[in-house]
Amino acid sequence: MKKGLIDVISLGCSKNLIDSERLLRRISAKGYEVRHDAEDPNGEWVVVNTCGFIQDAKEESIDLILQLGNQKKHRKIGKLVVMGCLSQRYMEDLKAEIPEVDVWYGKYDWKDFIEKLPDKSDELQNMPKDWERTLTTPPHSTYLKISEGCNRFCSFCAIPIITGRHKSRPIEEILDETRELVGKGVKDFNIIAQDLSSYGTDLYGRHTLPELIDQMAQIPGVEWIRLHYAYPSDFPMELLDVMARHDNVCKYIDIALQHISDKVLENMHRHINGEETRKLLAEMRRKVPDLKIRTTLMVGYPGEGEEEFNELLEFVKEQEFERMGAFAYSEEDDTWAAKNLSDDIPQEVKQKRLDRLMKIQQEISYQKNLQMVGKTVRVLVDRVEGETRIGRTQWDSPEVDPEIYVKGSEAEPGKYINVKVTGAEPFELFGEQV
Repeated sequence: MKKGLIDVISLGCSKNLIDSERLLRRISAKGYEVRHDAEDPNGEWVVVNTCGFIQDAKEESIDLILQLGNQKKHRKIGKLVVMGCLSQRYMEDLKAEIPEVDVWYGKYDWKDFIEKLPDKSDELQNMPKDWERTLTTPPHSTYLKISEGCNRFCSFCAIPIITGRHKSRPIEEILDETRELVGKGVKDFNIIAQDLSSYGTDLYGRHTLPELIDQMAQIPGVEWIRLHYAYPSDFPMELLDVMARHDNVCKYIDIALQHISDKVLENMHRHINGEETRKLLAEMRRKVPDLKIRTTLMVGYPGEGEEEFNELLEFVKEQEFERMGAFAYSEEDDTWAAKNLSDDIPQEVKQKRLDRLMKIQQEISYQKNLQMVGKTVRVLVDRVEGETRIGRTQWDSPEVDPEIYVKGSEAEPGKYINVKVTGAEPFELFGEQV
């Protein structure tokens, strides 16, 4: 155990990561050495920021807490703190089951840890602004969270239970953060929220995502803006005009559709039907011709028979999404579906449906990537491996989308280069700098 060191371990999504980055910044201001996601934590304090979204994530969080509890018994670490979505949702149960944890926080009250943390230095920094953070992503790229929570209450989803009601950040605060991040060298901004589509409705009484993105795009130094986690119902259509108008607003949107069957969508409480979904996608592609759409779909939801599943397969073939992920339904505690619907589709059936769906998408992705061969694209270099530069185009978000492997370049991470695509695989591109 190392005195004066605090290890912070962040699990789950990019929204969780931002909370961890804010925590890291505040710990540093108190005079401590701080590490993020160390392979072998041995701090005087170890803080775990948990995920509680789906079963696999919950199990990962619990397994790590138990492992660290064992290390604490053997005095390899000091005190153990747990925060985040899992503890927000299951605080009392976890306290009873895992007594090795010294302090428990939820998703929003973790600042109390900073207030109670003893100062470690006589030369303390001023406590940062609420949104200031220590970046753990490459210095040229970051996530930017513009709101928290969700008012949609889809029948399968636990997010509103964990995060509470939708709450937007003020536009000026987001613009101030953007300017500061540009000053630190950030060029690539991935805008995130549980529900981008509703941004501003609580603060301003109207959809203000188009206004926010329009103003962000005019800040010097903002090279790329990429949009994540829009909701299809009540989508702010003016956003498409902003995307078409600004070259630095990536022609990319991440919008979870979940399904296309009217029956399943109604059971999911998605507030949209299949015809409306198709019209929305058609209008997106009409207004932003170079748009690449990332979506997420679900199989095995209660009420999805073979007919509904086949409708979903045909929808994926028809739309040819450039980016797509999918998962099998799992029942989440306290959701409407868990209380009112029977999870009666066998797991092996769900898995077979998922495999069939992703096999179709793999071929679509391959064909889409083959169409890129011979074209020249602008690439942001993320890292260097040997003599190969690995980066992304405007249509690729960090960690979830394809990367392009570039030969013949000496560009350092954070640089933009022009690359001629020379080869393709389903989820990777290959090219040479031109």
